[in-house]
Amino acid sequence: MNKKFEGNARVKRCHLQALRREFETFEMRSSEGVTEYFSTVMTVANKMLLYGEDVQDVKVVEKILRSLSEKFNYVVCFIEVSKDIDALTIDELQSSLIVHEQKFQRCNGEEQALKVTSDVGRGCGHGTFKGR
Repeated sequence: MNKKFEGNARVKRCHLQALRREFETFEMRSSEGVTEYFSTVMTVANKMLLYGEDVQDVKVVEKILRSLSEKFNYVVCFIEVSKDIDALTIDELQSSLIVHEQKFQRCNGEEQALKVTSDVGRGCGHGTFKGR
């Protein structure tokens, strides 16, 4: 019985090591949304909890802030300066980031519309320039 438990403890430790590595190496892809990224990170964090790891909110919040895509850099700076990271909950962070993500999407939609309208009327090189 003791050897069986010892084997289970080793397997558990190996699983936990793999989960720790996965947790630390996660990076948000530029095509990934905030909700999707949070879901991925929280799945691994919850598995780590099942294996006995002490995963506190602050550890998850710091991890997420470190690993967001570049388009969130200014938001991360703002959050780090204006909020107490130790007191910030995962839900509060996710809500803030979703609001900013929606603003990005709205601004990008407007930018695309402006690009389309500004390109209207441009020909295929039929301007007044003669090239001499």
